Amino acid sequence: MSEPLIYNLCRQGDWDAALAEGAYRGSADDRRDGFIHFSTAAQVAESAARHRAGVADLLLLTVEAARLGDALRWEASRGGQLFPHLHAPLAVASVLRVDRLPLGPDGRHVFPRLAG
Repeated sequence: MSEPLIYNLCRQGDWDAALAEGAYRGSADDRRDGFIHFSTAAQVAESAARHRAGVADLLLLTVEAARLGDALRWEASRGGQLFPHLHAPLAVASVLRVDRLPLGPDGRHVFPRLAG
């Protein structure tokens, strides 16, 4: 399985730490699970609603999947869907784009237009 672009939901404080270090080591959930959770364009809004609902300081990291090499694995998760999981730190230089995800009036995150 392969998608040209994949997405990570990252809190501002975690991204600030990554910028200082040069690598993103993931959220507390990622570190507990042993990999950094990513989603495809089709999966990321539901991931935000399920796992980051109401988080006001959320960022969307956009990464080109091909840049991550063998450390990126597509593994079954929610409902048997394959999700991209990075089994290594994410180099800050690999992130193509960082977007803020404000909360809309309905309490859900507002996403920019995503490419898959």
